[in-house]
Amino acid sequence: MKIALTGSTGRVGSRLLPRLRELGHDVRPFAHRLADAGAVQEFVTDVDAVVHVAAALRTSTDHEGVNVHDTRRLAEASAKVPLFVHFSTNLVYPAGLGRPATEDDPASPAPAFGDYARTKALGEKAVLASREATILRLAFVYGDGDPHLKEAMNWASTWPGHQRLHMMHHADVAQAVAKVLDSGASGIFNVADDSPTTAVELHLLNGLTPSEAVQQEFDPWHGIVSTNRAQRELGFRPRYPSAWAAATAGVL
Repeated sequence: MKIALTGSTGRVGSRLLPRLRELGHDVRPFAHRLADAGAVQEFVTDVDAVVHVAAALRTSTDHEGVNVHDTRRLAEASAKVPLFVHFSTNLVYPAGLGRPATEDDPASPAPAFGDYARTKALGEKAVLASREATILRLAFVYGDGDPHLKEAMNWASTWPGHQRLHMMHHADVAQAVAKVLDSGASGIFNVADDSPTTAVELHLLNGLTPSEAVQQEFDPWHGIVSTNRAQRELGFRPRYPSAWAAATAGVL
């Protein structure tokens, strides 16, 4: 399959690219901004699928431009491409659900979760207003030497020990994309591992001594999602069902 891949030099895209090629796909990478309409149109011409990974994260100053406007431009330009796979995040869900979030819950993140979550929710809407697509709402991605796991301590170090982070390994990101490419399924899918990781476990995985529990209020279900739809419709089951499984396999 001929695939146009954005974000190919980022932490997720750079690890996805070789895995897609190992599966036999002909991948056309695009590592730049999508502001040039002509370049975007050329990028998506004569491909079977677009996989849109590129995003502005927490350190960016142009969340709106990258996550919303560039995303809309790409979706509109690829109207004739059979498959469009858009990477989103489980941070788009609202707090206070009192249970794992499902794909039927609104993409309405609380303002406290910042511009990244807000603009990723808007980006989803921009895609779905432009064409039929597959939205993959990823949990926190880690592994393959990615510094995400270490960087998680910038905020998880202040969490109560039992607060949890839903995660997924880069290998399972690639698996989820492969399942979509093979099935042609469209719609919204949560993709994550089976066992969310506690703050105590994040300390241990980073070789740190767990800090004393911080006494603060928190929502025990925020960021925790149901993967039932992905299991049922895509046949997705994580290769690494927990961060501990990945650590044992030596793929952190």
